[in-house]
Amino acid sequence: MGDSAYSFSLTTFSRTGKLLQIEYALNAVANGRTSLGICAKDGVVIATDKKLSSTLVDTDQVCKVEKITSGSGFVYSGVGPDYRVLVRKARKSSQAYYRQYAEDKPVSQLVKTTAGVMQEYTQSGGVRPFGVSLLVAGVEGDGTP
Repeated sequence: MGDSAYSFSLTTFSRTGKLLQIEYALNAVANGRTSLGICAKDGVVIATDKKLSSTLVDTDQVCKVEKITSGSGFVYSGVGPDYRVLVRKARKSSQAYYRQYAEDKPVSQLVKTTAGVMQEYTQSGGVRPFGVSLLVAGVEGDGTP
């Protein structure tokens, strides 16, 4: 029996003692493009390489750097559709925070919320782990990066 018999469940270990769904997610991140962030005294810069595997893809429709709040953003390496799910969830939670407190969600809370979503998908049945690594950057309300 090959390893494919163990790859359908998050909680089934293969003969080698690995959780294959986790291995697949880590491989997707390792095969992703390089992303980087630079922290300066008065701000943050995030960047990535945007090479597409096919000439049929419209480059204007692929966004690897996304603004979440007015002072924070994400860049990723890995699987694009997984990234879009995390961006949508982060924007939704940031908007709920803004409606309640009338200020942007702090970057530290944004990171904790997004990491919680990613961990939930890693441990829950019926879903697979996200094959994406996020670089979160932002400026807090007092202007510190």
